[in-house]
Amino acid sequence: MDNIQSIKNRFGIIGNSAALNYALTVAAQVSNTDLTVLIVGESGVGKEVFSQIIHTLSARKHNPFIAVNCGAIPEGTIDSELFGHEKGSFTGAVDSRKGYFETVNGGTIFLDEIGEMPLGTQARLLRVLETGEYIRVGSSKVQKTDVRVIAATNRDLLDLTQAGKFREDLYYRLNTVPIRVPSLRDRKEDIPLLFRKFCVDFAERYKTTAIQLDDEAKNILINYPWRGNVRELKNMAEQISVLAQEKLVSSEELKRFLPEQVPMQQLPVLANSGNKSQNGDFNSERDILYKLFFDMKKDVNELKKMFFDILQNPNIAHAPAYQDADLLHNYAPAEMNAGQNAGSHQPILLSGDKIAQHEEVEETLSIADKEKELIVKALKKHKGKRKDAALELGISERTLYRKLKEYNIND
Repeated sequence: MDNIQSIKNRFGIIGNSAALNYALTVAAQVSNTDLTVLIVGESGVGKEVFSQIIHTLSARKHNPFIAVNCGAIPEGTIDSELFGHEKGSFTGAVDSRKGYFETVNGGTIFLDEIGEMPLGTQARLLRVLETGEYIRVGSSKVQKTDVRVIAATNRDLLDLTQAGKFREDLYYRLNTVPIRVPSLRDRKEDIPLLFRKFCVDFAERYKTTAIQLDDEAKNILINYPWRGNVRELKNMAEQISVLAQEKLVSSEELKRFLPEQVPMQQLPVLANSGNKSQNGDFNSERDILYKLFFDMKKDVNELKKMFFDILQNPNIAHAPAYQDADLLHNYAPAEMNAGQNAGSHQPILLSGDKIAQHEEVEETLSIADKEKELIVKALKKHKGKRKDAALELGISERTLYRKLKEYNIND
């Protein structure tokens, strides 16, 4: 326990929950080995701190350490970033370049958001983990590296393997030693300690007196869901430290700073809760497609009902609800009863006194086009606010940002 406390003091970790202490114990035990470690936890829990703990306590501590966010590197350049490239290997490669696995040789590389890594890069990474070998982009020469890999994710990689988005062999290779960092909701007893520490730090920075919470306000703070975890709590502490009218914050004043909790959109999903990712979002592409298909189904069902009602009772076409409809202005019951277009189910539209055959215009059924259309509508509805648009679509802001670049949407 003394060893764990010294680690907390050294890295500025606040909290005494059993889940946090266990995660730190595993990190300390595995640090002196060269085993691959997979750190799992929601966004904002401090996964990178655990990677630094493992590196600092290892025999590689005097060698380089680098953190790479796999979700922030474009798919077309991530191979070059990790493994390097030769001159002329692709457009813009005016010089040869070393990759991270070459520059960090002998040290540790932390691959954050490993679930965002493209499948082709995953195959290259698996070879590095298995044999310590890699090949620069545009080269045929095999090179060796001695790098310890620590990976992190806020998604369920096992679900991604079943969906074909993550290699199963790589998952089991990375998952040699898993470390699960608890969310703030799972360590409620640590919330007042963390909040107090942040408030003291901000008071020193801004040369003021640290704020305090009354008992009721503390209870609200403890039971707030904190979806952004420690990162969100720290931001909230800074905001209250600057804007609070009184140094003793009441529950009513605290509520003014806490955003209203918007429930997760109830999109149609499989009942199995395992389809959720670690941060509570569902697989983004599937979310958009479900929303698209169910909206389309609803529109089609409404059209079917309208035409069925008219076929059953032609006089209903003259009702105001149908006279104002965009798709049907007037129906010709007499002509239909006379046997014109017998056997045809194609609707007849009238333009003035002349009968005009309804021309079917085939709508695009491209999933990409519909997905782009939904994103544009969401951004327009929320006046370009990406956070609100992402919430409306049921996806994360990172995924929305990637889709904006993919479809070249200027918001």
